[in-house]
Amino acid sequence: METYVLVHGGNMSTKTWNKLSGQKISTDDGYMGARYWDGTVNALEAAGCRVFAPTLGDEFTSSLSDHIGQICTLIVENNLQDIILVGHSYGGFVITGVADRMPEKIRSLVYLDSALPDPGQSLMDILNLAYSQEDSAVLPDPNPPYVEKLQYNPETIVRLKKIYIRCTKSEFADISHLAAEKIDTAGGRWTYFELPSSHVPMADLPDDFYKLLLSIAKL
Repeated sequence: METYVLVHGGNMSTKTWNKLSGQKISTDDGYMGARYWDGTVNALEAAGCRVFAPTLGDEFTSSLSDHIGQICTLIVENNLQDIILVGHSYGGFVITGVADRMPEKIRSLVYLDSALPDPGQSLMDILNLAYSQEDSAVLPDPNPPYVEKLQYNPETIVRLKKIYIRCTKSEFADISHLAAEKIDTAGGRWTYFELPSSHVPMADLPDDFYKLLLSIAKL
């Protein structure tokens, strides 16, 4: 039985999700949290997989280190092994930090249209490399998780199997372009895929995304 841990990105509004997916979901606070993984969880569980998709701590009061610690605690408390660890968008930072702390628990790291951080970089650092200040509509608020610089040992990460899924219609195409350039020049065990979707393939290309996640388990 395959084990997936799915880590979401910034807290997406229900308005954005409904626009991309055509659904009409409402929540008490107007945000999705981990709920945008619901269809993914259902599809993976229907295929016999064990799936965890926690909602990360509030991004106004939690840090990147808090989010990394939250996923590490989930892994320890559930005695998870041989994990396929998926990070969407900002979640790429979280899974990198988790893998640095407990690489022996990880089978593969799956970066879904996310930034690929170097040691000492924050998400805002990468966004500022990709976009000018005039692109304020693209840039998130500088909340604590996004300004904290991720410290990790690249030698730990390079030994792990890594997959990058680039969404070719993403509104964050400049970020995924930087990631693709890093993959082209980096050593290590990278496998690269593309999906003709928005930044949120589980919303506008769900079936193709689910099939791709399931196929990754066979790599």
